[in-house]
Amino acid sequence: MLPIRKQVVNRMPSFFDSEWETLFDWTDKNFSGSNSTLPAVNIRETEDSYFLEMAAPGMKKEDFTIELDNDQLTIKSEMKEEAEENNKKYTRKEFSYESFQRIFNLNKQVVNQAEIKAEYTDGILTLTLPKREEAKEQPSRLIEIS
Repeated sequence: MLPIRKQVVNRMPSFFDSEWETLFDWTDKNFSGSNSTLPAVNIRETEDSYFLEMAAPGMKKEDFTIELDNDQLTIKSEMKEEAEENNKKYTRKEFSYESFQRIFNLNKQVVNQAEIKAEYTDGILTLTLPKREEAKEQPSRLIEIS
């Protein structure tokens, strides 16, 4: 995957600030003390868009919060479960709490932020990040001398 990264960076600015290293550390102070897991993320590029695919099986679309604040795209999820069993001799309570947060810095010169779309199907959260027209690769053309 490294050669692909270099092609994208050399051809035009990446939609991440400084190459792939801007994929932030997923841990966050707001989420410390919880059972945190980091879903796998694939990023692929086509001529017209970037696609960010996150594996998150067993979740529902309501479990996600996706927020765009200036150039910062945040995907987070919190799932809480409680189970209680009452018996004459005992009461058993079980709690489960899982969360994650991923932050991506977008380059507004490359990504058309107004057209970002998200879809959750079969355990995969897919975000479509369309490219701005001026960021798309243009076909070569002949320039006439006047």
